[in-house]
Parts: sequence; C-alpha cells; structure tokens
Amino acid sequence: MSRQLRAQDAQCSIAQAAAVIGDWWSLLIVREVARGHRRFEDLLGELGISRKVLTERLKHLVEHGVLTRDPYQTRPVRHEYVLTDTGWALAPLLITMQDWADRWLLGDGTLTALPESHDTETARVHGLLGTRIPTPLLLPATRPSPPSTEPGHREAAELNPQVHPQPAHTSPNLHPGATPRPDGRAQVGSGVVGVAGAGWSGASDVVADAGATVLFGYPATGTPGALPPHWGDIPGTMGCTLENRLFRDRLPEFAVEGIAVHGVSTQRPDEQAAFAEAEGITFPLLSDMDLRLAAALRLPTFRAGQAIRLKRLILVVDRLRVVRHVIFPVLDIPTAITQSLTAARAVTQGRHTH
Repeated sequence: MSRQLRAQDAQCSIAQAAAVIGDWWSLLIVREVARGHRRFEDLLGELGISRKVLTERLKHLVEHGVLTRDPYQTRPVRHEYVLTDTGWALAPLLITMQDWADRWLLGDGTLTALPESHDTETARVHGLLGTRIPTPLLLPATRPSPPSTEPGHREAAELNPQVHPQPAHTSPNLHPGATPRPDGRAQVGSGVVGVAGAGWSGASDVVADAGATVLFGYPATGTPGALPPHWGDIPGTMGCTLENRLFRDRLPEFAVEGIAVHGVSTQRPDEQAAFAEAEGITFPLLSDMDLRLAAALRLPTFRAGQAIRLKRLILVVDRLRVVRHVIFPVLDIPTAITQSLTAARAVTQGRHTH
C-alpha cells in the first residue's frame, strides 16, 4: 500500500513512484495483468494472495490510474483489470528488474545474449508452452512493399497518409486494443490504431490470423545505424541480419503451408522499416520498443548500448494464440528456422509439438 511521503521526499520522483508501486504485491499484480491475467479469480490463482489484500491493492492501483476496470459480464456485473497507458509505462521497469535479477542475482554478472541451457531464463521461456499470448497485443509494424501476401497478415488502418519525421510510439497513440479519438489520442476499445509513415503501417497483432505464426525475436540489426561498441564481443548478438535473410528466402515455404512469419526486436519502427526496405523483407517486423511483448511473456533480455535488447528465440503460436513450440536458446540459426517450419506445419495440421 502507499506510504505517507515524508516532507523531504515531496519533490523526489523516485519516492513518488515507490508510494504507488513500491509494494511487493502491487508490482506482481502489474506483472500478472501485463501477462493477460486480468480477472480477480485469475489473479488470486496466479499470485496466491488473500482476497482482502488483492482487493486493497487493486483498489489502490485503480485510484492511481495504473489500472482501469472494464466490465466483461453484466449479470451479475463482473470487471476485469486492464493496464492504462500509465500502467503500461511500467513495462520497462518490470523488464529492467527482470534483466537485473537474471544477470546479477541468478547469473554470474556476465553480459551475454545467450543463456545457459539449464538456467532460469531457459526454464521461463520453455514455460510458455501451452500458455496463451494476451489479446489484444498490438505493436508498430513495418509495411512490406510490395504489399505482402503473407497469410493472415492484418495491416493496421492508416489514419494519416503523410510521412512523419518521427517514429510512432506505442503510447498513447498505439495503445493495445485502441481506437482513435477525435483529438488523435487513443481510446481503449476494439480495433487497431496507428499513424502511417514511411515503411510501417501502424499497429499489428503479434499473432497473425493464420494457421500458425512463427514469431522470432532477435537483438538488433546493424542497418541503418551502427550497432553499439563491442557488440560483436557479446555472445549471441551476431546473426540478426542473417536470420532475417534466411526467413525472407524461405518465406514461400511457410506461406504455402498457411504459416505467418513475424520478426520482433526492440528497435524503433523507422529503423526496422529502413532495414526491411534495404533487405527486401516482406514479412512484418514488429517493434517492441516499449517492451510490452517482453513484459507480457517475460522474454529474456540483455542491456547493450544503453538499450534493452531481446535475446534470440523463436515461438510457434497457433490460431488460438497458444504457444505450441519454443526454440531457445537459438544456437544454429539455419537449423532453428527449419525446426520452426516443421513445428508450425505440425500445428496447422493439428499436431502439437514440444
């Protein structure tokens, strides 16, 4: 619960933030809602918290604008708890805490983009098997040129045909599940919202309307800007351009099976668009620069060049958004791509793999 601020902390933003989300349970509630556990009973089950404490913490987070209550049932009235833009702005905090603990508490302090085969990160990623990716989960996406014929790719609505000099940001104009308001801001509801730019199409769902979606995460490509100093010295960072090229070259094999391919990194949409144009990438590249996907799935990350980067992984997701196959760590990129095609083909045929 919130504490009464001391007089000397009245101008301290850290103290102000701690008064709202510094409590153990409050942070874990934000974590679980980001993961898609939005209903009271679901939160009880995930957290093992008492009903009294959960009720108090939810009330506190709603009062401070971190959560909002949305009705999902009328007789009797039942509400689910949804992160506001204020709440989603805590996603980088959650991932920073996770990254810090993975490296300094659970690891040996080494900066690496690769996990050990038996470590906590690996167990956490493989724990995604059988879980459902929250809906909606919309991220800024590149717009393939010429228009993609990839199965199930839903290009977001283009609200403004002009090219904007600044990249889109997921908040407030790209709120998951948002529809536009007359003032240009986002209103939580159904639909997709975005502003058109050069090479990107607003927001797209991370899971395509296809028989299966192969979602591959990678740290960063070196086009158009330079990578951070000593990037190549960090184990696991090299190969992002190669991975995109291999998926590009094999995309017809995926498409003929009704399988969508989505790439995701924490790079800005304009960076991804420039890379896609330069390399002829015709599947969507999604920008998780606000770390919403990373927070929703607790994806493994590392910090390099003062930026949080995803560690390389591949998820195969079915039409119902259930994760059916995980490849992590990715140690051999060509082999992993072949494995993802085999697994996704099995999913489209109704055979689940692990």
